[in-house]
Parts: sequence; structure tokens; C-alpha cells
Amino acid sequence: MNVQYISNRKGKRTAVVLPIKEWNKIKAQLALPDEDRDEDGLPLTKAALLADVKEALEEVKLYKQGKVQLQSARDFLKELEAGE
Repeated sequence: MNVQYISNRKGKRTAVVLPIKEWNKIKAQLALPDEDRDEDGLPLTKAALLADVKEALEEVKLYKQGKVQLQSARDFLKELEAGE
């Protein structure tokens, strides 16, 4: 898999860039909806998007409190590759 990383000025990785072919494969493996649709295939609304952001922020809050552990992007990609 051709993965590229974007780092900040301090050298900390801040983002991952994947070829679209790889991204589409990941989406198919995870049964992710299209970007403009929710998980039920309905058009994505502003309210649904805000609810998703709120959920993500809550997960970050729990992580900062030490209540949940997050998976690294590297481990996530390894897990996807192992599932092929």
C-alpha cells in the first residue's frame, strides 16, 4: 500500500494520504457509505454531520480522560490488509 504521511514543523505526523484506489478498497471493506450519504444510504444532512462531529469530539474527550484507547492509523491499515 502506497501511504504518504504529512508532518508538522516538529516532525509529528498529522495526516495520511492514500491513493484513491486504496481508499475505495478500504471503504468497501468497511462498508462505508458514500461521502454524501449516511450509513443508511440517505442523503447526508447538516444535522447528521453535526451529530457525527459531536460523537467524534466526545470520543476525543474520553481519550484525553484515559477512558478509551484509540487505534493508530498504522494499526488500522495493518488490520485492513490482514483482512484481505
